[in-house]
Amino acid sequence: MTETHARHTPGTPCWVSLMVHGLTATQDFYGSLFGWEFEPGPRQLGPYSRALLDGHEVAGIGQLPPDRHLPIAWTPYLASDDVDLTAETVRLCGGTIGVGPLDADEAGRLAIGSDPSGAVFGVWQAARHLGTALTGVPGTPAWNELLTFESASVAKFYETVFAFEEEPVVSADSDYVTLRVDGRPVAGIHGVGHALPRDRGPHWLTYFEVADTDEAADRLTDLGGHVLTAPHDTPHGRAATVSDPEGARFSLVQSPH
Repeated sequence: MTETHARHTPGTPCWVSLMVHGLTATQDFYGSLFGWEFEPGPRQLGPYSRALLDGHEVAGIGQLPPDRHLPIAWTPYLASDDVDLTAETVRLCGGTIGVGPLDADEAGRLAIGSDPSGAVFGVWQAARHLGTALTGVPGTPAWNELLTFESASVAKFYETVFAFEEEPVVSADSDYVTLRVDGRPVAGIHGVGHALPRDRGPHWLTYFEVADTDEAADRLTDLGGHVLTAPHDTPHGRAATVSDPEGARFSLVQSPH
């Protein structure tokens, strides 16, 4: 089901953004993988493009300054009505703010921070730019999940900062919390213990909808990406964890129909 969106309720993931070294090559990769087209976006953090699908904004890709050695990673942005207040709450609750709050032209106001476990996320206060304008079709963000050591303590952080409702998945062999806004599931926190990649630490993972996970994984490999977890069936559909040519991890998911 295709959905186009108005203003997002605070706490809802409303945008995903990737900062890379090779902007043009990265645009070519995702354009070929997801059918995205690109147009220039706000330049507060350097050269930046918005990815469009059928004319709707779905994600952003920016260029890292040559002297910045940040992890290359997709970063989800969570909606806020007052990014300055949210940033202050992040600090009070044991997180850090690395960038901002700052204005992005007339588009809105942003901050980039990390939770107490070190996972990076963004905060977006919309003005002209409301965020991802299309979901539910191939090439759009489908879900965001925090991979961390254990869910309980970090779930409290996100609940306090963004007023999420928490729904733990009670199971002997799974440590999973679903974060809800207005009763709707909007994101997950998955405690994976020592299965967390040593080179990454806790991090957010964005799932992108595809029509066929196996075919998309093959195409990604042909385009220079890497399959980290082969396509497999999950309760949410057929999924694969992959990385782009610069190493940014994300997941492909084919929703069950």
